[in-house]
Amino acid sequence: MISSLLLAGVLWAQADVKPLRETVSEAQQTDDPAIWVNGKDAAQSLIIGTVKMAAPEGAISVYRLDGTLLMRVPGVDRPNNVDVAYGFNLGSRRVDIAVATERNRNRLRIFEILPGVGLKDLASVPVFAQPMGIGLYTRRRDGAIFAIVSRKSGPSGSYLWQYRLRGESGQVQAEKVREFGAFSGTKEIEAIAVDDEPGYVYYSDEGAGIRKYHADPEAKGAEKELALFGEKGWEGDREGIAIYKKSGGRGYIIATDQRTPNSVYHVFAREGGAGGPHDHSRELGSFRVGAATTDGIEVTSKPFGKELPKGLFIAMNDSRRNFILVDWREIEKALGANLPGAR
Repeated sequence: MISSLLLAGVLWAQADVKPLRETVSEAQQTDDPAIWVNGKDAAQSLIIGTVKMAAPEGAISVYRLDGTLLMRVPGVDRPNNVDVAYGFNLGSRRVDIAVATERNRNRLRIFEILPGVGLKDLASVPVFAQPMGIGLYTRRRDGAIFAIVSRKSGPSGSYLWQYRLRGESGQVQAEKVREFGAFSGTKEIEAIAVDDEPGYVYYSDEGAGIRKYHADPEAKGAEKELALFGEKGWEGDREGIAIYKKSGGRGYIIATDQRTPNSVYHVFAREGGAGGPHDHSRELGSFRVGAATTDGIEVTSKPFGKELPKGLFIAMNDSRRNFILVDWREIEKALGANLPGAR
């Protein structure tokens, strides 16, 4: 079903999209998913999700693409968000990593991703009090990997802290390289997404909008906000963010409008608009997948064989304490002409 809404004088579509499948339900509340793409065999890719409870119920679960559980890391003390990065320099090896915030321990948990196995604990590194959101950024010019971390509360201008992750010695360390991030003072900041190729970071100021900065702490003007968008048309908190990447810098920024019983996902142009690359003011449309009170989302344009040739969208679902998986083609079909270059 597609309905048309008028927002700021622009007609845009809101669509109900049929999911492909769901992961198994957890005993406790889930929060945030990440997708690890197996470069050697896409069918063996993994979904990593947090169960955001205090220890001993808190956990990080790893699922196969068919939604079944592969393994679980138990006893994580209220993990909120998780993200993945590829090719981390760990001594003499290059490894793919998953990094999660462990809110009650004021630290990051860092894991090596093992194909067919799941996660292997590598290290814990301290950060500030009550870390919540995380986005991993891989800098193109030198391959350096950074963790950008948000928290339960903090001051405007330094709400987010950024750490460079190092492992050349074989031991993982985190070096703080900057504090940044405007905050409206309403609600909090949790969700973070990083677009590695152009080097931008987006985060949800839950009561105000989506904010955009340079991800590279050494970029010219790194301390300046590049955009604030998604200010109107929300009924719930601004939560999870994800980026669907197409060639030539094109694609979509997707941001969650947290609603019960059916959250809404707003879509904006990754490449910007008439006002330039930081003009994301025009909404392209929105969709729903039947997920309640969504916190985290994730999306990838990487193909997973014949079943998912254009990638996968995942949304946290509070009603069944799991994650809903959606074939990207169904989203594309539902929003149709509202998504430039979709066909």
